[in-house]
Amino acid sequence: MLQSIEYRNSPRRSYWFGGHNFQQPQGMLHLRHRLQRAPPQKLLCRFCAMMGKLQSKLKHSTYKYRPDAVIEERIPARALQDYSPAHVDAVSAVAALDSDLCVSGGNDQTVVVYNWKTGNVVRRFQGHEHEITKIACVYKSKQFFSASRDKKVLMWDLHGSSQPSQRFSGHAMAVMGVAVSPDSAQLCTGSRDNSLLLWDVGTGQCVERASVSRNLVTHLCWVPREPYVLQTSEDKTVRLWDSRGLQVAHIFPAKQHIQTYCEVSEDGHKCISCSNGFGGEGCEATLWDLRQTRNRICEYRGHFQTVASCVFLPRALAWMPAIATSSHDCKVKIWNQDTGACLFTLSLDGSGPLTSLAVGDTTSLLCASFSRGIHLLRVDHSRGLELREVAVF
Repeated sequence: MLQSIEYRNSPRRSYWFGGHNFQQPQGMLHLRHRLQRAPPQKLLCRFCAMMGKLQSKLKHSTYKYRPDAVIEERIPARALQDYSPAHVDAVSAVAALDSDLCVSGGNDQTVVVYNWKTGNVVRRFQGHEHEITKIACVYKSKQFFSASRDKKVLMWDLHGSSQPSQRFSGHAMAVMGVAVSPDSAQLCTGSRDNSLLLWDVGTGQCVERASVSRNLVTHLCWVPREPYVLQTSEDKTVRLWDSRGLQVAHIFPAKQHIQTYCEVSEDGHKCISCSNGFGGEGCEATLWDLRQTRNRICEYRGHFQTVASCVFLPRALAWMPAIATSSHDCKVKIWNQDTGACLFTLSLDGSGPLTSLAVGDTTSLLCASFSRGIHLLRVDHSRGLELREVAVF
């Protein structure tokens, strides 16, 4: 049976059929009246035909935003390279290990090292009892770390055995954040149990512990060349921790929505945090100053669902200060870092929520997704600034 629910103070309406929710865009308001007038026996046929047309229009929708912001230019889709799959389930995190290799983890409880230039799995590691939530590594290192809902963090060696080379167990709930110091000597972990733990990587011993009420950790990121760790939380705040004693050094002004992710620029001067949300409410990324003033610099608005990940783009990749965001709305956006203008939008329809972003090299991004594995995205400057999908694995 087809049911409809009209949202208060909104022209949008959701249709429920077969346990699925289809939200009606504002541009299709006339459909409501057509459905209301239709005889019951024709209702299902008309609805299915409409959804088929809608999906065909949305599929492979990639857009180039012109500088005058007047029109969106359709970019034709290209054939994808044939790559071997890395995971058999949703991928929750991906990180670049070097210019050829990435490491990822997901719901299949497996950590995978993948050569994204040849399209082959290099190694698989298994040791977690539940889904993997985050991956952390130091670029060009041979060691990497995986956090999981099994309350543990495991350390793996690319050239070592198939067993973890170190185990970090001390949290009471799922570990949602993991960050490794630039010298790989220390590890900071954060959990839904409101606590942060600082570990000696060599010995596997916990050296510091801190807890803040209602601080449900969502992500951790180490500040380059500094003893500081950045942290986002479900209490809508972004905290800066001093690892020397594990004390809060600064709390940025609270946002209106849960902060889901954070990233620090390579020079350590700025950071980005991401927000959850729905229907365009929230769903933004925020640029902060990590230096003396520590003010909010800019906001990036344009996603329609939770923004799950963000990265600073290397200057060689974007030719200007730019950031990229990925969202549960299946879109990757590139933004002008200084003005907040959206420069390009790539729609990965059918991929489900886009969960994680990583810079692969000076021309490539890696984007993890819930439904289609990891997307290899290439920046193309032949027509300005374009982002296109070249492979999925």
